[in-house]
Amino acid sequence: MAFSKILTSWYSANKRSLPWRETKNPYFIWLSEIILQQTQVKQGLPYYETFVKHFPTVFDLAKADESKVLKLWQGLGYYSRARNLHFTSKYIVNECEGIFPDTYKGLLKLKGVGDYTASAIASICFNEVAAVVDGNVYRVLSRYYGINTPINITEGIKTFKALAQELIDTKDPATFNQAIMEFGAIQCRPKNPDCMFCPFNDSCVAYNKGIVAQLPVKLKKLKVKQRYFNFLVFLSQNKQTVLEQREGKGIWQNLYQFPLIETDNNLGYDDFLKLTKQHVILKGNTFELSQYNTVPKVHKLSHQHLNTTFWVINVDKVDKGVPFKKINEYPVPILIGKFIEGFEGFGF
Repeated sequence: MAFSKILTSWYSANKRSLPWRETKNPYFIWLSEIILQQTQVKQGLPYYETFVKHFPTVFDLAKADESKVLKLWQGLGYYSRARNLHFTSKYIVNECEGIFPDTYKGLLKLKGVGDYTASAIASICFNEVAAVVDGNVYRVLSRYYGINTPINITEGIKTFKALAQELIDTKDPATFNQAIMEFGAIQCRPKNPDCMFCPFNDSCVAYNKGIVAQLPVKLKKLKVKQRYFNFLVFLSQNKQTVLEQREGKGIWQNLYQFPLIETDNNLGYDDFLKLTKQHVILKGNTFELSQYNTVPKVHKLSHQHLNTTFWVINVDKVDKGVPFKKINEYPVPILIGKFIEGFEGFGF
């Protein structure tokens, strides 16, 4: 097809040099795809290189402690991806003798691997004709064909998958898939696409109708929930603080944080002081409370905004404390990590 030929020709001349494009080893392709889910290449590349350095094979990743995996993942967000990555590495080693499934259907059975990732691995590593559809592909196809079906409804997902499967180069699916994703990333960008020098500008429906900025269509998400987090940063005389590991299901499962008090709204100093006195760690102890940030820091997640205040508590001692000098060894949410980096109280 003309579309496929033009696309792969563009890719040949414009593709970026990236380490996962120099291999067909499914471990490295899988690792890169999991890291790059909802992460731009420039942000994900250092993480990929770090993971490859620490875990050069799937066996090394499978043997690692989850806490180390989470620590190396810190800053990427969506920590369930890291937990699934670790779980799946152990499954491949223990149940598959270290060998990845070599088909799209087989790859779909792995935890944390969906249609997109399975298609990418199957096509790049095993030359299976399985079209990838990610945000870049949605954008390219919706604009080129002028499709206004929302990309986040069942009909849209099916429509774009079928179209991508129809367009894919059956003789070289790996190159086609990488080409269309690359094209969306650096040519047909979300904002300010380079339409003037686009090889498709004479046949692109969106460009010729002047509706590039309107596509792709995505239905608005549910209303974002507002939550109010208050973290207690203990500072003891013998240079120890308190960290707690989050348990149960949730975005920060198994990560560490300072003791947390969640409230219904932002509290002023006097109201929070009364609440703090009731905390189990402080009952019966003398302490000094100070508010680190008077304006709550808003940490935005996909379905919720965390209005966060850090409260510094000076005490004589804490039970089961963590030495200041070891606090950076613990995997923490990026919100906590940034606070630790900027907080002078730990004496870094």
